Amino acid sequence: MQLKENSQSETQVEIAANLERENIDEVVAERENSAATASNKSAENKLPLQLKLGEGETAENSANVPEKNPSATEELTTESTESKTEFTKADESQERDKIKQEVAELKRQKENLETEIINLQASKNKLLSEQVTEIGGTLERMVREGLEELERRKQALEISVEQLERRRDRIREEMRTSFAGVSQDLAIRVQGFKDYLVGSLQDLAAAAEQLELPTYEAYEAWETSRQEASPAATNRDPATTPAFAEQAFQDQTRQIRSILDQYRTLPDYYGPPWQLRRTFEPIHAEKVSTWFFTQGGRGALESLGSRLQNILLASAIVSVMRNMYGDRVRTLVLANTPERLGEWRRGLQDCLGISRSDFGPERGVVLFEYPEALVQKADRLLEQKQLPLIIVDEAEEVINLALLQFPLWLAFASDPQQMSTYMY
Repeated sequence: MQLKENSQSETQVEIAANLERENIDEVVAERENSAATASNKSAENKLPLQLKLGEGETAENSANVPEKNPSATEELTTESTESKTEFTKADESQERDKIKQEVAELKRQKENLETEIINLQASKNKLLSEQVTEIGGTLERMVREGLEELERRKQALEISVEQLERRRDRIREEMRTSFAGVSQDLAIRVQGFKDYLVGSLQDLAAAAEQLELPTYEAYEAWETSRQEASPAATNRDPATTPAFAEQAFQDQTRQIRSILDQYRTLPDYYGPPWQLRRTFEPIHAEKVSTWFFTQGGRGALESLGSRLQNILLASAIVSVMRNMYGDRVRTLVLANTPERLGEWRRGLQDCLGISRSDFGPERGVVLFEYPEALVQKADRLLEQKQLPLIIVDEAEEVINLALLQFPLWLAFASDPQQMSTYMY
């Protein structure tokens, strides 16, 4: 915009100079013409005057001079004419000098204007060169900054492409070395089996250290006491066996409902161990109430579709039982694979706030892969006046009938029309 305004002002200066030069030329020509015209007019005006004066003098002379001397009259006329001519030439020379001075002045003005025009053109060229240089520098700086920004973007894109290529190669390598689409599941299973195996080996080592090998006499005494205790086991004391569905246990019913309402309305996510630490929905409370009051603590519940939801239900039941009976309750979990047992261990730890030390043969939770070992453990717990709570995973398609003889057991029945998300 500034360049445009400068060019317009310079154009106007040039136009004004041209007009001024034309005006000067016109003034000079007009002055010369007027001078010539004035000289001609003065000559013409003076000539009749001289003629008249000549005529007057001639008349007087003729009156005074006798008519007999015509040559004298002619000489006077000639002298008068010559004087008038000399006077006219003097005036003309003065006028010419004056005009020459004016012309010289106008020429000086013209030279000054031309000098000024030259100076203006020089300043114009200088200003244009400065502006061109400045614009060139600005454009060069903008181009350089743009190139630097593009170079930075290029480097960032190259780094991103390299990262994506490495990730692609890593994924391809994983797909070549493992089953396609199930590498993450395999890793989860292996990690779960590893955790379960490490915990089991630690528990086994601890139990082996405390194990006392019996002698043959001790075995005979154990067999005798077992046979004697068998009739008594069939006629257990009703006071030691929970019966939640009977009307005689109204106090237990009120206590159970109060605990469930507390879990549902006032969840405590940082409570003590063995207390439920997760959100307890009405559907969970309904199923737990069904197991307590309708099935009497012995029955199967329909699975909620995932093992985590089933673990949440079992944790609520375990928490209620521990609240009522304390350390007498021993939870026995049956699942047919180490991976599932690992999920049960992690889920119970998360929902009940317990640690790995609470799992073991003589601890609050015992994990079993085979039902025969669970039945033996439950028998020993009953003999020790404990309350075994048996929990069967939904993946168990066949349940050992020996499990049904115990007073507290919970099985999760999978929906036959819907495959569980944890079936593998």
